[in-house]
Amino acid sequence: MNRHWNEIQPSDAYTISISGCIDSLERKVITLLYQPLVGAQALSLYITMCAEVEDGKLSSGGAPHYHLMNTLCCNLQQIYEDRLKLEGIGLLKTYVKKIDESREFLYEIQQPLAPDQFFSDGLLNVFLYRKIGKPHFLRLKHMFCDKEVKTAEFRDVTHDFTEVFSTGYTDSQEAEKDSTPQQDSRFARKGESSSPVLTDSFDFSELELTLKDALIPKTALTPFLKETIEKLSFLYGIQPSEMKNFVLSAINEQDEIDVEELRKSARDAYQFESGGRLPDMTPRIQTAPSSTAAPELKTQEEKLIHYLETVSPRQLLIDISGSVPSKADMQIVEQVMLQYKLAPGVANVLIQYVMLKTDMKLSKSYVDKIASHWARKKVATVLEAMNLAKSEQRQYDDWAQNKDKPKTTKRKTTRQEKLPAWFTNTNKKEEKQTVDQSFEEEKRKLEEALKKRTERASAGEKD
Repeated sequence: MNRHWNEIQPSDAYTISISGCIDSLERKVITLLYQPLVGAQALSLYITMCAEVEDGKLSSGGAPHYHLMNTLCCNLQQIYEDRLKLEGIGLLKTYVKKIDESREFLYEIQQPLAPDQFFSDGLLNVFLYRKIGKPHFLRLKHMFCDKEVKTAEFRDVTHDFTEVFSTGYTDSQEAEKDSTPQQDSRFARKGESSSPVLTDSFDFSELELTLKDALIPKTALTPFLKETIEKLSFLYGIQPSEMKNFVLSAINEQDEIDVEELRKSARDAYQFESGGRLPDMTPRIQTAPSSTAAPELKTQEEKLIHYLETVSPRQLLIDISGSVPSKADMQIVEQVMLQYKLAPGVANVLIQYVMLKTDMKLSKSYVDKIASHWARKKVATVLEAMNLAKSEQRQYDDWAQNKDKPKTTKRKTTRQEKLPAWFTNTNKKEEKQTVDQSFEEEKRKLEEALKKRTERASAGEKD
């Protein structure tokens, strides 16, 4: 063993760095699995170093080594030997920097192996077995090993990201830029984490076909790149035919697809079309189901409620009008959802009601009046929005008739209003409304759109 005076002096400064917090399981692993191998004194040095880093911080302040000598009540030779043990077993990394005649040390604390990694290490587990014997070793193994709860009797009913959330907008244009650590900084990290799982809804076969014409091999679409493309497609509503242009623009000098450049191209194009806004994560379904299984939709009203809860406002406008909505209409919808914080399903009820009430025109003033009323009433679900629209019909009629009416006009025009199917079908006690041919046509379009979505969903389940 080298003598410490050649390597370290009490006056040498040190700083401690750590990648993340040591949790209770890791402390248990260090105490019961590592301590028999390195000894109690080395474990004490490791715990003391961890304690010197404040909660929420990644490094400690500088201090001379005699500070550790006083804290641990031992000489520098013992500290040096214990440090070597921690280094050898993988719990510590040491860096040194010379400053004139003195030295400064950086101790980087390493997190211990997880129990399954330790017992399958092939080295540490063998040394521990020889150190403590078979009975104690099996006792420790039993302590870190438990019966698997998940069996074949359980069925995975976890919902994907796209089933739970849809995209709205946020005014933070610098979200991704501000998420990047500053120079010489890093995030605390701990093990591996899983990203949100997206349903396989992107047609890669179409994208691969278009890229083949551009002489880009299929192998260029790595699993990570495919995952990125799926997320970009969902986030920004990019179709496979459109994604080709973004992929081609992201090819670097090595003929590889630069993921960061791909993300930047998609984001810039989206912000250009949306006036600088970025998508926001918004709950897609407002009411939690009573059970993990998907509810059986029996009545036409239940099917319509489910449709309004799950369809995006943009798709609803397409289903109603049969064409892509204008930029002005989408801006009205965006503003209403942002300003009044309406859930997507509630916004859908408002869109359908206003469109059919005002002869297929999305009047901003009329939408604002009803939206502000629903916001004050704290309307949170599709059913609540429907019921409120029925109970406040007379008030909404007045708003619709007076929104563009000059103050000097005294003549009152009587006009039969169109109403959504859910309004007329369920409001039995109200006076029967006369529905003209135009309304019937719009009602038919909605029913056909709902039927097609149901058939596509059924086909997906069979597959």
